[in-house]
Amino acid sequence: MDQRCVQMRKKHQIPQTFEEIKQAAEAGEADSQCYLGICYETGQGVPQDYEAAVKWFRRAADQGNELAQCHLGVCYQIGRGVPEEHGLAAKWFREAAEQGDAAAQFNLGVCYETGQGVPQNYAEAFKWYLAAAEQGEPQAQFNVGVYYETGQVVPQDFAEAVKWYRAAAEQGCAPAQCNLGLCCETGRGVPLNFAEAVKWFCKAAQQGDKTAQHNLGLYYATLESAQAALAEGNAAEKVK
Repeated sequence: MDQRCVQMRKKHQIPQTFEEIKQAAEAGEADSQCYLGICYETGQGVPQDYEAAVKWFRRAADQGNELAQCHLGVCYQIGRGVPEEHGLAAKWFREAAEQGDAAAQFNLGVCYETGQGVPQNYAEAFKWYLAAAEQGEPQAQFNVGVYYETGQVVPQDFAEAVKWYRAAAEQGCAPAQCNLGLCCETGRGVPLNFAEAVKWFCKAAQQGDKTAQHNLGLYYATLESAQAALAEGNAAEKVK
């Protein structure tokens, strides 16, 4: 399953210039504190400084800003600007997830699936993946599809797996595109359709998905073999 942490995508109203952002942040405005943290994290308008980013994320997070809470969780998860600490990462992801933040919900799901910072709990992981998936988070949609395809925690349901793979695939999620191709190729949860399978394998392969590249290679190798056999059969018929 996809276990990468993701940043929040929600956008807040913020001042227009860097100086205005800084002044608002220093005055205690949470959204501006968060955006100032992003500026330091990315080096946008200021020299990149992860410790300064964490400082401003923390100030906003302490005021309940879910975007900052998710960013702060990522900092603790990967050790950016602070020592790596999975327990604190999970804490901040939960703060944001419980406010409905899709990225934090996905990241908290990853924590439960891997047992990083919290006791491993697949049912809890699925709960948070589903919450994020229902808000359109593609990586979460892919993971929900995997749970339904494998029957882990939930009853195995190929049609439901296809539904979530398709939702993620249409947003460009390469692993979901590959798995959707496999479902089309095998007729699991969707009518057998080789052309559709190849379409999704191609989309995933173009993004560097190695499984899709392998499946695409096998498909074309099989097609070439079938065409060669057909040509040999036609030639033999002409000889007769």
